[in-house]
Amino acid sequence: MVMRMLVLAQAVAIMLAFAPAAAESPWQRLGLISLFVHWIALLSGYSYCKLRPQLARQKPLMIATACLSLLFLMTVLVSSLAWLWLHDLGVLGSQSFWHFMLANLMIALIVGLMAIQLGLMHAERSQQLAAQSRAELGALQARIQPHFLFNSLNTAAELTQQDSQAAEQALLNLADLFRAAMHAGEQISLAEELTLARQYLALEQWRLGERLQQNWQLPETLPKLQVPALTIQPLLENAVRHGIESDQRGGSIDIELINSSQSVTLLITNPFLPALDKSRSNGVALVNIRQRLQLYFGDSASLSRSIVDGKFRVKLVLPKTQPGTNR
Repeated sequence: MVMRMLVLAQAVAIMLAFAPAAAESPWQRLGLISLFVHWIALLSGYSYCKLRPQLARQKPLMIATACLSLLFLMTVLVSSLAWLWLHDLGVLGSQSFWHFMLANLMIALIVGLMAIQLGLMHAERSQQLAAQSRAELGALQARIQPHFLFNSLNTAAELTQQDSQAAEQALLNLADLFRAAMHAGEQISLAEELTLARQYLALEQWRLGERLQQNWQLPETLPKLQVPALTIQPLLENAVRHGIESDQRGGSIDIELINSSQSVTLLITNPFLPALDKSRSNGVALVNIRQRLQLYFGDSASLSRSIVDGKFRVKLVLPKTQPGTNR
């Protein structure tokens, strides 16, 4: 944004420097005007950033008025200093202070109105992209039909004959997962998503018994960020179906969460079976998850898979700075 502002300021400086009515060399004017315009642009941008939390709660008309007022204030400040400097150097000739000030304020008004118009166009474009992204996110989320739901119903039916309390807990976990699957396109907290992941593995634990081992490595305090619902659970479903269920010996699923200053990294590791028929699918393609992450986080999130020490590992990186649902 700073670079864009400087480019716009330089464009204004070039237009003013090469105005046809100027008597002196346009290149000499370009240097002075560029210095003048950039100071106004940088000071106005800095002031706007400082006041942005307060302005964000105001109506659009109030925001536009405040931005113009900031621009006028910085124009008056820089113009006063510039007039004192240039007047002593004799650059301005016989031009009076008020004529110099009014001319600069008129230019600031025109540039400010143009910037506001560009800002409105950008905001409308962003809203259109956000609405389109939410629609696409909902469509992708609606295609999620976890295979485990059918297995879990069978597990709950078997538990009713063996352990009524376990069957009740299994049905409660299943209800939470059903509820998450039905809320297409919505976002939940990372803590809630991890709770759903634990509930899913608890259902699979009752079904697979000792064949499924879990190793959770989570920080004491989970970072507060929002993720698309059912982002982690399909990755665990992949690990169960292709790493545990397909091997009679079973194995361990390792879930590690690494919290850094800029991002949160989730590592899911499970046994790797190279001879597994690749035509089998759990109904939730990794490309679906990548598309949802792209719609929600843009290019800041990533999902990759690799073979590490003979094990299959999925790496999910989520940024802590969240722009909402955008591209």
